[in-house]
Amino acid sequence: MAMSCDRSRKKWQKVLYKDQGVSDNYVDESFLEEMKKNLHIRTYEFWAVVRESNVVMQQIYSVWIFVAVYFHMRNFVLTPQFLFEMSSAVTIVGYIVNFVILHENALTKSRWKDGKTMGIFLILGFSLSPILMTLTKTISTDTIYAMTFFMLLANLLFHDYGTDAAIVSQAFSLNAAIFASICLASRLPTTWHAFSLVTFAFELFALWPILRRNLKIHFPRLQIILSFLLGSVVTVSVATVSSVAVVVFLLLHLFITILCPAWLIRLQPYKNNIHGPWDEAVIKQ
Repeated sequence: MAMSCDRSRKKWQKVLYKDQGVSDNYVDESFLEEMKKNLHIRTYEFWAVVRESNVVMQQIYSVWIFVAVYFHMRNFVLTPQFLFEMSSAVTIVGYIVNFVILHENALTKSRWKDGKTMGIFLILGFSLSPILMTLTKTISTDTIYAMTFFMLLANLLFHDYGTDAAIVSQAFSLNAAIFASICLASRLPTTWHAFSLVTFAFELFALWPILRRNLKIHFPRLQIILSFLLGSVVTVSVATVSSVAVVVFLLLHLFITILCPAWLIRLQPYKNNIHGPWDEAVIKQ
């Protein structure tokens, strides 16, 4: 009787190699004493979240600009020659700016390689433009527009916004955008139109995000100015296509830059992550 009383008074230990007279899955009141809540929690400020939302909006701006350029070319408002010349000039300026920002010796060695890659892309792109014109000829225009919508949506969802989320896939995001450009290029009147649009899509969705990311790292204060300029370009370009589209764009802009950050700040106090002895062990070297 005395031995049983001593065993009951003996403090339970969280070990499996001792016979404590209880089942292996037994826990006592001390088990929850090690529970901790909201470790390493990050507190967000409204205007800081608004500034960071510009990264998302800049990619959305790119999608809207691409769609607006397509409709301007289809309506013969924008010529393919002008688009190719302007986009090429802006790309060269952007390449020089990116070179100046990084100013690494490795870039000096890669200039010839970059130029050769671009030359191969232009030659192959222009050579394959007649094939792109007929690639989706048997598919209806409504289906082409539907596929383009979902591909551009995939570009936005899988784009690298600077996070380590599992959904991020820059390669898939770029491929989705190029596939969307090929779909729309097949609905343009000439091979020169198709070549110009695909080239513009490559510059917009492959090269522009690289420069944008480097500008954000080295000149973070320019993000607001850059977003304002891009937003103005989108508003003007979309307004010439459809007034309804401008309203949708402005509402989307308001939702992402104002309502979503406010929603996040409002829900922040309800965050409740618990940590305790039930968590998986982490080996620290």
